[in-house]
Amino acid sequence: MKILRLITSFRGKDSQSFQLGNFIIEKLKSQDATAEILIRNLAKDETPHLSDVHINSFITPVKDLSDELQKAVQYCNNAIDELVKSDVVVMDVPMYNFGIPSSLKAWIDQITRAGITFRYTENGPVGLVKNKKVYLAIASGGIYSEGPMKEYDHTEKYLEQVLGFIGISDITTFRVEGVAIPDIKERAMPKAVQAVEEAFAS
Repeated sequence: MKILRLITSFRGKDSQSFQLGNFIIEKLKSQDATAEILIRNLAKDETPHLSDVHINSFITPVKDLSDELQKAVQYCNNAIDELVKSDVVVMDVPMYNFGIPSSLKAWIDQITRAGITFRYTENGPVGLVKNKKVYLAIASGGIYSEGPMKEYDHTEKYLEQVLGFIGISDITTFRVEGVAIPDIKERAMPKAVQAVEEAFAS
């Protein structure tokens, strides 16, 4: 089993999403001790945000790429290659202002590429990335999985939609939430860990 781990919080080991992601990785390793894990820290190693040079590099035939365009397309090619070669993807997803970190959005922009990870047909878009399992480790200060704040959550739904667009539909979400709410924060991580335990036991 090949696992791609995406770390997106700038808080390092203090990050709740990072800690939850670690626990998911531990459960995966308990299932396959020989699992290969590739770690990409998107918060530490800057992911290029899309610009006109990136778009031009995507649509220019390989034989016509200038040195500048070759350099621009390299990150995209590498990121897609890592995704395609993985069996499982574990994403640490701290909620920032109701959405995902910009570093994760930048990575998604790089790997969502027409003709490579999806294509348009007469019947609509078709995802080309198949046979992947994704685990989302979402952390938030408030409660967003249910209740009055649920409509403000643009993490899980967005990731399910964009990953589904490129062909990945097998997605399981775990949440450590309420970490900023007194009387709830102490139970937040144990509750999330229990959810992971139960999911992997079934």
